[in-house]
Amino acid sequence: MPTDTKRVRGPEVSQSPSLFLCKTAAKKSTASNDARVDGRQRGQVDVRSVFVRCGLISQAKGSAYIEAGNTKLICCVYGPRETERKDETDMKSGRLITDMRFAPFSCRERGSWIQGSDEKDLSLMLLESLRPGVCLQKYPRSQIEVNVMVLENDGAVLAHAVTCASMALADAGIEMYDLVLGCSIRQEGATYLIDPTFLEENGCNLASGSRENLGSLTVAFLPSLNQISGLQSDGEMGEDTLTGGVRTCIEGCFKLYPVIQQALSKAVRRKAPPSES
Repeated sequence: MPTDTKRVRGPEVSQSPSLFLCKTAAKKSTASNDARVDGRQRGQVDVRSVFVRCGLISQAKGSAYIEAGNTKLICCVYGPRETERKDETDMKSGRLITDMRFAPFSCRERGSWIQGSDEKDLSLMLLESLRPGVCLQKYPRSQIEVNVMVLENDGAVLAHAVTCASMALADAGIEMYDLVLGCSIRQEGATYLIDPTFLEENGCNLASGSRENLGSLTVAFLPSLNQISGLQSDGEMGEDTLTGGVRTCIEGCFKLYPVIQQALSKAVRRKAPPSES
C-alpha cells in the first residue's frame, strides 16, 4: 500500500499528556511549600471562588448549578411524586432517592454512561448527607428524586454535590430543616489543603515525604442548626488531626453559607409574581 507523503504520521506508541501533569504540579509545589498551584495558601481556610445559580432547568421541579474553580456540577430535583415500590415505602414518611453520575467527558480519562461502583458509593454518601436535612415526614407515600451530574471533576466533587443538591431541593420548594453544605480537606502531615483540586486529592502535590496523617475528609454540615449530617474519611489520621479537620471543614461551610443564601434569594425574587403598581 503506498505511503501518504502529505500526512505527518505520529509515533506508533504514544502517552497521554495527563501523565505528566503530576510531575509538573510537584515541581511547582516544591518551589514554595506554602503556596498551592492555584495561588491559595496551605494551612488556611481558603476555599475556591464559587459561582452558584438556581432554576436553570425548567423541566425539573428544582435545579441548581455550582462551579468551584474547574469543578462544575448540575443537579435536578423531581417530585414529590407517588412512589413506584410501595412495598418498601414507609407510609408515614417519604423516600429520598439520589443518583450521582460523572459525564463521560468530566474526567481526564473518558468514562462510560453506565454507573460504576464509585458513582454508586458517592450516591449513597450523598443520600446519607441529605436525608437529615429534609422533612420526609411531610411527604408520606411519596418519593423525591435528586440527580447530580458532574460536568467537570477538578476535586471535592462530593462536597460540592451536597451543596448543589441542597440548593436544588430548596429551589424545588421541598421542606427542609436547614440547608446542607459540604466541604473537603486533604491532610498532608502537619498541614492541610482545604477544597483540594483533583491533583491535590491524588497526592500529586505532596510537599513532604511524610506519610503520617495523610488522608481526605469530607463533612456535610447544617449551618443554622450547627449539626453535622455526614462525614466521610479516607486514609490514616490521628484523633486530634481528625478533630481539627472537622473544625476546618465547618469553617469552610460557614464561608460558603452567605453565597448560597444570596443565590437562593435571587431565585425566589425571579419566581415571585410582579407587583401590581
